[in-house]
Amino acid sequence: MNKITGTVITLNNEKTIKECIQSLKNICDEIIVVDSISKDQTCELAKNMGAKVIEQPFLGDGPQKIFASEFAVNKWVFSLDADEKLEDDLIRFVKSLDLDNSNYDGYSFKRRNYCGNRWIKAAGFYPDRVIRLYNKKITNYVDRTSHSYIPVKSEFKSDYHITHHTYTSYKEWIDKINFYSSESAKTLHSEGVKASRIRPITHAFFALFKKLFLKGGIFQGLDGITVAITTMFNTYMKYVKLNELYDNNVDPKTHFPKKKLNSK
Repeated sequence: MNKITGTVITLNNEKTIKECIQSLKNICDEIIVVDSISKDQTCELAKNMGAKVIEQPFLGDGPQKIFASEFAVNKWVFSLDADEKLEDDLIRFVKSLDLDNSNYDGYSFKRRNYCGNRWIKAAGFYPDRVIRLYNKKITNYVDRTSHSYIPVKSEFKSDYHITHHTYTSYKEWIDKINFYSSESAKTLHSEGVKASRIRPITHAFFALFKKLFLKGGIFQGLDGITVAITTMFNTYMKYVKLNELYDNNVDPKTHFPKKKLNSK
């Protein structure tokens, strides 16, 4: 059996963490959960399922996932979000691999993104390819606090699937836009991107154009329109919130913590 460490970063994910970890246990001999100080039962549930749980205030997407990989005893890591699970085809594929003799830095998979029970395929929501299985001796997530990714020189592009419970409802879709637009604004602020009164408008309308026309959303019914409008709104709010950070003279060094807390 391949030696693989599964890593998951969490925050108040008690509804999905058991399914996430259970799917990883099919291919991993070790599972690391890095929790951003949840207020629910996430840590207890993860620990009861055999995961090693480390508490760490959220460092940002990339830094938090890099931090999780540092605890992995294996060189091959499968990074899964807490609201995701491996599908059976992916599990069979990974079990068939000989990772000790692999010629690839990382393996990418397709994601099925859901809003409730509805699989959203429109405007780039599918196949939504992501690299999740990677050799940490060669590569890792980029040190970016939002929308991080794993850069590789050699990638195996598989046709196997991750289920992503992206949103439980359209209400949560809007709630998450509020959260992620704030995190993205903090990232831009930390990177020194300057305030602009025109950028929220121009970037939002380009995001709408991209989803409607370049990604074909205008031809994909209600789902395509929904993805286009929510993407536009997310983009607009990200840059409006960046302006607000400057208006309020917020110190960009205060956005993301650096100090590790205890493990348990």
